[in-house]
Amino acid sequence: MEGDDETSGPMIDDEIYANGVGGDDEKRSRPIISSEQLDVEAYASLYSGRTKIMRLIFIANKSKSNQAMELEALRMAYDEIKKGENTQLFRDVVQMIGGRLGPDYAMDLAWCEMVDRRADQKKEKLENELNAYRTNLIKESIRMGYNDFGDFYYAHGQLGDAFKNYVRTRDYCTTAKHIVHMCMSSILVSIEMSQFAHVSSYVSKAEQSPEALDPVTVAKLRCAAGLAHLEAKKYKLAARKFLETGHELGNHYNEVIAPQDVATYGGLCALASFDRMELKNKVIDNLNFRNFLELVPEVRELINDFYSSHYASCLDYLGNLKANLLLDIHLHDHLETLYGQIRHKALIQYTHPFVSVDLHMMASAFKTDVSGLEKELEALITDNQVQARIDSHNKILYARHADQRNATFQRVLQTGDEFDRDVKSMLLRVNLIKHEYNLKGSRKP
Repeated sequence: MEGDDETSGPMIDDEIYANGVGGDDEKRSRPIISSEQLDVEAYASLYSGRTKIMRLIFIANKSKSNQAMELEALRMAYDEIKKGENTQLFRDVVQMIGGRLGPDYAMDLAWCEMVDRRADQKKEKLENELNAYRTNLIKESIRMGYNDFGDFYYAHGQLGDAFKNYVRTRDYCTTAKHIVHMCMSSILVSIEMSQFAHVSSYVSKAEQSPEALDPVTVAKLRCAAGLAHLEAKKYKLAARKFLETGHELGNHYNEVIAPQDVATYGGLCALASFDRMELKNKVIDNLNFRNFLELVPEVRELINDFYSSHYASCLDYLGNLKANLLLDIHLHDHLETLYGQIRHKALIQYTHPFVSVDLHMMASAFKTDVSGLEKELEALITDNQVQARIDSHNKILYARHADQRNATFQRVLQTGDEFDRDVKSMLLRVNLIKHEYNLKGSRKP
C-alpha cells in the first residue's frame, strides 16, 4: 500500500471508516459533465491535413449505430478531401457514403480525372528536375528534389513512397536544420502509417541536433515521442513526454495532434501510472501542463478529484468522457487498460489509510455492487497490491499489518550485529596503528 497518502490518520481497530463518499462530496454542488454526443464539426476544426480526414473516417467507422454522426463525419471528410489531391481516399469515402447524402456527395469522376492528370504532369516535371540536379551534383538541389517528391507522394496518399523520399534526403543534408527537417517529415508520415518504431527513431535523431531545435520543434518532438510510447503501452513514459510538452506548441502541430489531446493523453496516462506524490508534483503543480488542462476542464477536474479521494465524482467524469474518447484515433485501443489501471489505483488509494473499510460504503463510492467489488479486491490482494483480508460474512475489508513485536526484535538483533561488527573493525584498526604495521610494511629492505 502507498505510504504517502496525506489523508491517513490514527488507526483504530474497532472503528469502520468510509472514504470517498459523504462529507465533502455531498456538500459539493459542482455539476458533472454530461455525456453529450461528440460535436464532430468542433472536433474536426482542431486538426488539419490528412489527420483531419483520417479522424473523421475513424469516427464514421465507429459510429455505425449512430447514422447521423456517421454521415456528418463522412460529409466533412468528403469536403476536406476535395481540397486536396488524394483521389483514392476520395473514392473510398464516396463508397462509404453509398449515396446516402444525395447527389452533392456522389462520385465526381471529372474531378478525379483532372487531379490524376495534373498529378501525372507534376510527377513528370519533378522527375526531370531531379534528374537534372543529379547530373549537376548539387547537393542542396537534390535534397530539395527528393523532399518535393516526398510532399507529392504524401499529398496523394502514397505514404510508403513519401517516406522513402524523405529518408533519401538524409544523404544530401548539409546542416543540422536539414537533418531536423528530414526527421520531422519522416515522423509525420510514420505516424500516419502507424510505424511508431520509426517515430521513436527519428525523434532521437532530431534531438541529437539541439542547436537546430526551436521551442516549437521541441514541443512537437515531445508529442511525437508521447504518441510512440502510448502506442507501445508505455504509459508512464508517454505521460512524462506529454507533461514535458511546452506551451509553445499551440496549434502548430494540428496536422498530428491538438493541444486538447496533450491534456487528455497526458492526464489519463499520468493517472494510470503515477503514484500519489508524482501526480501532485508533476501534474497538479505543473504550471506548464496546467495551460493544456485548462482546455479540457473535465480532465483537470477528474485529476483533482482523484487526488482528493473524491472517487464518485472522478468515476462520473471518466464514465461520461468514455464514449467520446473511444472515437479518438490514438486513444481508443488503450482506453480499457487505462481505465482499469486508474480504477485499481483508486481502490488501492481508498483502502490505504484505514484499518477497516465497510464494503457497502466502498461499493457505493465506486458505483458497483458488493459482490463485484469483492472480486476486484480479491484480484488486487492476490496480486499483492492491497495488503488486506476480506471478511465475506460481515462485508468488511481488514488491513493486514505486520507483526510489530517480531519486527522490533528483528531490528534490535540487526542493530546488535552491526554494532558488534563495527567494534571489531575499530579494535583491529587500533591494533594495526599500535604496532605500526603500515609503517613496517612500507619500509624498503
